[in-house]
This record gives sequence, structure tokens and C-alpha cells, in this order.
Amino acid sequence: MAAPRHGRRASMTYLVPTDMATSFTPGEVSDFRANFSQFDKNGDGTIDVAELAHVLSQLGETVGRDKINSMIAEVDMDGSHTVDFGEFCHVMKNIRDGNHEAAFHAVAQKAAKVFHLQGAGGAQHSFSEEEKIAFTEHVNKCLGDDPVMGPRLPLDPNSMDLFAGCGDGLLLCKLINMAVPDTVDERALNKRDNMNVYQKTENNNLAINAAKAIGCKVVNVGPSDLIEGRPILILGLIWQIIKIQLLSQISLTMHPELVRLLNDGETLEDLMKLPPEQVLLRWFNFHLAAAGHPSRVTNFGADIKDAEAYSVLLHQLNPNVCDYAAEPVVAARAAHVLENAEKLGVPHFIKATDITSGNKKLNLGFVAQLFNTCPGLTITEEELGEYDFAGLELDDAGDTREERVFRMWINSLGDDTIYVNNLFSDVSDGVVILKVMDKVQPGIVNWRKVNMAPRNKFKKVENCNYCVVLGKKLNFSLVGIGGVDIVNQNKMLILAIIWQLMRRHTLNILTKLGGGHAVEEPAVVNWANGKVQASGKSSSIRNFHDHSLSSGRYLIELCGGVEPRAVNWEYVSEGASEEDALNNGKYAISIARRIGACVFLTPEDIYEVKPKMIMVRHPRRKPSAKPALRRCHCL
Repeated sequence: MAAPRHGRRASMTYLVPTDMATSFTPGEVSDFRANFSQFDKNGDGTIDVAELAHVLSQLGETVGRDKINSMIAEVDMDGSHTVDFGEFCHVMKNIRDGNHEAAFHAVAQKAAKVFHLQGAGGAQHSFSEEEKIAFTEHVNKCLGDDPVMGPRLPLDPNSMDLFAGCGDGLLLCKLINMAVPDTVDERALNKRDNMNVYQKTENNNLAINAAKAIGCKVVNVGPSDLIEGRPILILGLIWQIIKIQLLSQISLTMHPELVRLLNDGETLEDLMKLPPEQVLLRWFNFHLAAAGHPSRVTNFGADIKDAEAYSVLLHQLNPNVCDYAAEPVVAARAAHVLENAEKLGVPHFIKATDITSGNKKLNLGFVAQLFNTCPGLTITEEELGEYDFAGLELDDAGDTREERVFRMWINSLGDDTIYVNNLFSDVSDGVVILKVMDKVQPGIVNWRKVNMAPRNKFKKVENCNYCVVLGKKLNFSLVGIGGVDIVNQNKMLILAIIWQLMRRHTLNILTKLGGGHAVEEPAVVNWANGKVQASGKSSSIRNFHDHSLSSGRYLIELCGGVEPRAVNWEYVSEGASEEDALNNGKYAISIARRIGACVFLTPEDIYEVKPKMIMVRHPRRKPSAKPALRRCHCL
């Protein structure tokens, strides 16, 4: 077999033998493919002696080469001295049927228990074959023309290529940049073929921390998980990135015509509070109503699985191109819907079976793609003039960035009960702030005092007053701030509270890393200057207001002091012009993420010397000595 191009894992479809096609359910086949991929490390569709030896080693078994050859021979039906997927299916059927005397059977069974998508507490999980196929096709479409990824694509949707393709971090970083452009500075990426583990780890550090910075929840996922190609974790991360990409345009800023979706008595702020998923449902129903259709959709699953609502929606969007899907059989109707979507130029990755099965993720993605391609909302300039859009903006762009940073930080904390879409409205009942406080300072909240679902303003004010009480207990500066300010969504005061929580969270982490010794800002500055000067550079800063930070060069030198291999000095300038300084800042952020720092600030924050943003970041690596900041990164 020819070697894969550019070191890429071979594109191999794991096909079930014809004589066994009816022997397994789709879920079993999906599990078998995942099991087989744990053996088939090079992706060529077979398990050879070296690969079986590797698995045995991971299982703690020491087996000689002759014995391994014998194990393969027991199940090798075609005499190839390897085990292909068809032969593996026979093995799995024998195991299921209780006929498993061969030694290979025992290895396959043990590997399935140990490796196959094992979660916390040993729980077994399966992944959606449909989502794997859909996400793979989306990657192929989005990155097919990319100069780095193009030669590695297309990935085979029917194989495990997607998981192997994420191993070196490039695919995820590229996908993140598709979702939120310029999040990853590609100068910080290792791009060579056949990377070593260190280079893959750097790229995956960058991918994980960049994903957090754009709002993904990435909990208990490390570089080794991505290198090993763990399906559940990878699919979960990729879906979050794709979702951000598809939903990023669904806002009043990008589509002011969304004001057409306002209900009687609602304001623009009411519409802004809605998460994109709710806006999409309202958009869908707006067109159903305009078409005179009696039904409404309330979800992306059961309500649209008969494809009828889709048929009406597409005809309403463009009646000249999209005819009604009137087929009596739902599968044919769903296929007709997708044909109409293609006529509109919608770059979808959904299949007709995904519609009829009510796959919520894939249907959400499809509705978002329909909106992004053909929103079908029109409004005149005169009508737009009736709305006060200016009143929705914060006082300046810097505060807008702060709101985004704080929102992303809260979402990165790993609490499944929290997801902040609009910082000011989502914290206004006090519950989210209290949950964040308890995350920052465990045990500080007495939950018996909290109204978890406050239904009136009085209960909300009670919660927010409690936030202020606890903030003072944490020695926050809250002069002139009362609970009613939070309920009334006073933007500047809310930003002040969240900033102090974020700062306390960082200092708590540094204190823990320092063995319990309290760490304050002067110690961070001294550590940073020491790391820079120990690396042979002469730069230093007085504090986080120091104007020299504006060029971005000091922060790059700090990253180089922490990890000398991290910086390619060919990309670094003196930062004398605004353009050069912003380029330095962008590079500094990405190399900090690459060496393990969770960074939320932007290049503009560095150029403008925003001390709050520059000081606050989150260390990942435990220091090896007293300088509690030895392996910490301040950005």
C-alpha cells in the first residue's frame, strides 16, 4: 500500500463484510470501528504485528513476537498476516456469541473494555456515527483549500480519519480560526509533517486554550487526549467550534433586520438577551407564520423530523427555486428538502436520515446554515430608524472586549450549569455570580440563602445583595455598588465585580502553586522581570501599567524566558508602529497558549496596555520551586 501523502493517516473505510451486514446494529458497527481504530494506529485498515504489540504493551502484557504472529494467524482468514476490519468483525461476533477461544479474542475484548471511550468511573460511552460523518464533511469543505490542510484532505467520513487527523493540533487550530478569525496566530503553529510528541503537544495546548478563549467548554481535556484521538472528547470539542462558527453571524450587529422578529411589547434588549438557538427558532416560526402554516417548531428534533416544516420554510425563503416537498414518505420528503437547500447554495453537512431521526445538533447546524445563506428578512432604512441601536452599545470598544473576555472566562470554568450568552442580563438575578464566587472561593456561598429561580425583582435583589456581601468578604472594592445595580444591569459596575472575581481566581491559583504563600501583583512583576532577564534580555516593567508593554515584545520575551523553544525570533519586531505592535501582541498570545497558558485578552488589550487584561491569565503547569510563578504566564 502506498504511503499516505504528507504523513497523513491513510483514508480507510472500515466496511462490514456483506455476509455480516445484518448481524450488527448501527451502534455495534460504530463501536467496532472505534475499537478497531485503537489497534490500527497508522490507519491503513489492518492490524499488523507491531500494532498488536503496541496494544498489548498498553494493556500491560509482555508477549513475544512469535506469540503475536500466532495470535494474528488464529483470526487471519485471507493469509495476509494482518487482521483487517472484516476479520475483526468476525472476532467481535464470536465474542458476542460466546465463541472466543482464540487468544486474539481475549485481547480484543480486554482492549474494548480498557480503551473504548471509557469515561469517568469506568462508564462506557458511544459516539454518534452520523455526527462524525457530518463533522468530517464540514472539515473537508471548510479546510479543503487551506494551503496547510488541503494536502491532508479529504478525510474519509466513513473511517476514523477525523480523530487521527486531530492528533497534531493543526486541524483544530484551523477550525478555530474559521469560527473566530485570527484567534490562533499561525506563526506559532508547528506545521511540519511527522511531528514529534512535543510539537503535537504544543499545537494541542494552543488549540485547547484558543478554544476556551472563543467560548468552548473544555473540561478534563488535555493534549494527550487529542494526540490519542479520543472520539468522545474530539467530537464534543469540534461540535462546539462548529456551533460557534455557524451561530456567530446571528446577531443584531450582523443582521439588524432581525428586529422583524420582535414580539409585541419587546425591546431590542429583549431580543439581544436571546441565545442564537432561540433566535433561530423564532426566525423559523416567523417564516412559517408568513407562509400561513399552522404549526410552529419549539426544538431542533421532534418538531422537524417529518421534514414538513423544512419544506414550508425553504419554499417561503425562495418560492421560485424551492418547490414544496409533498412526498408521502418522510425519507423522500427529507431528501427533497436537501435538494432544495442545495439549489439555494446552502453548504450543509446534514443527511436526510439526520432530519428524520431528529438529530438536534445536526438540525441546529442546518437551520443556522439556512439562515446564514438566505435569511429572507427585509427591512427599510426608514423602518430601522425607528429603533435605538446606539443605546445598545457599551461606552467604548475596550469595555466591549472586557465583556467578552469575562463571559468567555466564566464559560471556561467547567460548571455545566453555567453558560453566559449576554453577560449583563445573564448575571442580573445574582445566581451566576454566586456560582462563580463558589468556584473561585469554594464554600463561601451558603446556598440555603440563595433564590435559585427568582421570579420577581425582590428575590433577584436579595441574591444580588448577597453577592455584594460576599464580595466584601473577599475584600473586593465595591464602594457604591448595591444589589439593585446588578439587577438593573449597570454595565460598568458588573464589569468591576467580574474583573475582581477573575483576578482573585488567578491569584488563588498562584497561591496554591506557591505552596500556600500568598501571591500579589508585585510578586508577579518581579517573577516576570526575573524570567526575562535570566533569558539574556534586558527588558523590564515597573507594573502592569508600564507603557513599554504596548509593543508586545516584553510579553514575547517572557514567553521565551519560560520556554526558550517557544519563540521564533524571526517573527518578532521592535513593535515601533501600531501594526508591528499588534502583530507582536497576536504572536505573544498564541505562543503563551502554546506553552500552556489560558489567555483571554486580545492584541488590542496589549497595545492599549489594559492592566486588568494583561495581569489576569490562568497557569496550567505546577511550578517546580518556590518562585510560585516559575512556570506561570502572565497575559
